Amino acid sequence: MTKDETITILKILKISYPLFYKDLTKKTADEMIDLWAVMFVDDNPLIVTETIKSLICVCKYPPTIADIKNKINFIMQPEQPTEHEAWNSVRKAISDSIYNAEKHFDNLSEDVKKIIGSPNQLREWALTEDLNLEVVQSNFMRSYKAKMQYKQQIQALPESTKQLIEGLAEKLKMIGDDNG
Repeated sequence: MTKDETITILKILKISYPLFYKDLTKKTADEMIDLWAVMFVDDNPLIVTETIKSLICVCKYPPTIADIKNKINFIMQPEQPTEHEAWNSVRKAISDSIYNAEKHFDNLSEDVKKIIGSPNQLREWALTEDLNLEVVQSNFMRSYKAKMQYKQQIQALPESTKQLIEGLAEKLKMIGDDNG
């Protein structure tokens, strides 16, 4: 979002919440514009505008940057399967993975694959006679829930922070590769 688009957004908020912004100084308004422009630099202005309009309908007080970012992430994020739905896909894969583990593993979502690790894990679960599926289910669902929460937190970060994290992860990987 550009600075001009940010000003337009903040005008909507000022008109919608006149009492909150009535004593706003020029200096504070400029600082606010600068901060909002930075925080929404990677966001589509139409989406930000529609998000703010939706929040105005339900918020008695002006939405914060966090309120808007959370709502944008909710709107833009595809619906994720629940822990139970994800587990059901794993359970079905386990039931026929003695001979078809790779095929079933490939059909799982990327998030589920990362939790399971490999087709061999599906095969191992399918071959284990005294496997306690309730324990596997509990562990899987806990891991899946944590993974989805982590993804949501990462998606809420500004693009510059995501890039910083990726850069740090690459450096750590290179250090690990040099030591190993």
